[in-house]
Amino acid sequence: MRLPRFLLPPKRPGWRQLGIAVLLGAGVAAGQAPLYWWFAALPALSALIYLAVRSVSPGWIGFASGFGYALAAMFWIVEPFFVEAERYGWMAPFALVLMAAGMGVFWALSVGLGARLGAGPATRALGVALGLVAGDALRSYVFTGFPWVLLGHIWIDTPVAQAAAYIGPLGLSLITAVLAALPVAGQRPQVARIGIAAALLGALWWGGVQRLAAPDPVRAEPLTLRLVQPNAPQHLKWLPEYRMEFFLRHLALTATPSEQGQPRPDLIIWPETAVPFLLERPGDGLKMIAEAASGVPVAIGVQRAEGRRYFNSLAVIAPDAQVTQVYDKAHLVPFGEYIPFGDIFARFGIAAFAAQEGNGYSAGPSAQVLDLGGLGLAQPLICYEAVFPQDIRRAPTRPDWLLQVTNDAWFGELSGPWQHFAQARLRAIEFGLPLARAANTGVSGMIDAKGRVLAELGLGREGVLDVPLPAALAPTPYARFGDVPVIVLILTLSIIIYRLRQRYRVDPGAQRV
Repeated sequence: MRLPRFLLPPKRPGWRQLGIAVLLGAGVAAGQAPLYWWFAALPALSALIYLAVRSVSPGWIGFASGFGYALAAMFWIVEPFFVEAERYGWMAPFALVLMAAGMGVFWALSVGLGARLGAGPATRALGVALGLVAGDALRSYVFTGFPWVLLGHIWIDTPVAQAAAYIGPLGLSLITAVLAALPVAGQRPQVARIGIAAALLGALWWGGVQRLAAPDPVRAEPLTLRLVQPNAPQHLKWLPEYRMEFFLRHLALTATPSEQGQPRPDLIIWPETAVPFLLERPGDGLKMIAEAASGVPVAIGVQRAEGRRYFNSLAVIAPDAQVTQVYDKAHLVPFGEYIPFGDIFARFGIAAFAAQEGNGYSAGPSAQVLDLGGLGLAQPLICYEAVFPQDIRRAPTRPDWLLQVTNDAWFGELSGPWQHFAQARLRAIEFGLPLARAANTGVSGMIDAKGRVLAELGLGREGVLDVPLPAALAPTPYARFGDVPVIVLILTLSIIIYRLRQRYRVDPGAQRV
């Protein structure tokens, strides 16, 4: 008895072809921060689509290229295991391989199903492109989401990124995939299709330049923020002999006099988990912060507890040392800040993974906007929350600016922190909002509403940035509609390509271009 064709395992391409796919995936990753080599990533993606379209098993090509992409773009995932290398270092290679394999599965499904969407070279190429974008969309939402190093992120350091104000990160991914697919959407690459892709890219680039050149809004009353970067290495941060030293470093940086002729800060911002005490048991900690700030409010990253539950929080400390605002991080990192279903396990007597037993953080209720009086409305984002534009859209009202506190010391100094910083820039563009970022070991900075870095304190440096807070732009189309229009467009194009597939079956010569 012969099994139906769809139940048969796909034929694996040769090792040489799989090796080429791995290298092409790594080439696409070169477009991500900190390299931003979009000019290498785009041809690599074109070659990858060309290889997948002509392969007997595009799913295997997708797996291999996704594996190479993740290895090159996200090798920083091993860094947290080396914070306590003697205990966890042995796990690093397994984490890297498993993470890369997970990305490979996403790309295998995206490329394999996308190739099956079409029939001839043109529709198969466009199908693979749409499949990759659909994979980015799924990765942005499923299992709480992980929208890191999306295809569209290769444009963050270019004027093309300004399109995100209209179409968001998935729209940038769609543009990227279509530009890469056009030259190879036929029996062979043609100068005409390459020219069309180049013209589209040129138009997007020109549009971005025009948006960047447009006049910027000006604040009626200037405001100055102080961003504190203590540079506390993660492997030392919580050791008993260093905790007070790093707290005193925060205080000293907070008390640093402003440069001559510069205005006094209106708000001082400390990074994530900056203090060695719980918010409800501060001892003299809050008074010491208020004294160092000399009448200026301070926003601090702090941990707090309610019974046996713990929260990763941001608190605003008034000049009289009173806590006036508190935000609890709502979007936690699975397996990093909590174990999924841990509280459910606790009902059956397995409490080791339960946040309600103090084993991990508990999530705050939702996105919030803090009313900071003369400083306007600020939406706090703690670390990882800045990679989720959908969460920013869940805020109960539009803020005047975004406030991110983070501790990227976990992720080394090569690519992870720079990729996180790049995503912060993209959030500013998408929503037309300035973003102030205080990071423990960097990168701290002020980003304006068009994603431009106005001031930056790089990795591994101790210091402060006293920077003016830019004004916000008008609400962008993306802020109003989010990812829905692009997702609808992906589905519509997929239906069109599928219909073209039916036409190709009737007339195989229809796509010989």
